[in-house]
Amino acid sequence: MAVTGTFLNGQETLVQAGTKLGPGFWVLTPFKADAGYTVLINRGFVPSDRRDHSGRLVGDIEGRTRVQGLLRITEPKGAFLRSNDPASGRWFSRDVQAIAASRALAGPVAPYFIDADGTPNPGGLPVGGLTVISFPNSHLVYAITWYSLAIMLAGGIFYVGRQEWRLRARSGGSV
Repeated sequence: MAVTGTFLNGQETLVQAGTKLGPGFWVLTPFKADAGYTVLINRGFVPSDRRDHSGRLVGDIEGRTRVQGLLRITEPKGAFLRSNDPASGRWFSRDVQAIAASRALAGPVAPYFIDADGTPNPGGLPVGGLTVISFPNSHLVYAITWYSLAIMLAGGIFYVGRQEWRLRARSGGSV
């Protein structure tokens, strides 16, 4: 998805993240789209020691720009065993509505966010394009499971049939 508009750089939200680059934060920045709505843009990853926005000002994109990335649905439940704490600014999931409310974003806010692509940002941070999309290929496991169940069913039928045949043989063919 691509959207054109302006970043609201002073209102970014940091969401705890773990990536191939190590622990740190996703930088979610509100983006005022030319179409009149606001959408959160996950601009990418910053390491924990670079979380302070004042140390990354060179990475801010000013003026009208175009952002391209993956449209993602909101994550309202929080992370495993952790809930978002908007009052103290601790975020563990990308809950669009809660972030929009905590930042008092005006106008309509899109119910989704966009993970920006890997286009380099000025100054190198945040690092975009780290979204991992993978679909597990479990077909071999499924095949082994179903063939095992079929073999067990055949074995069960054989066992019951053999018992029935022995009973009939002992009683002279009448049961």
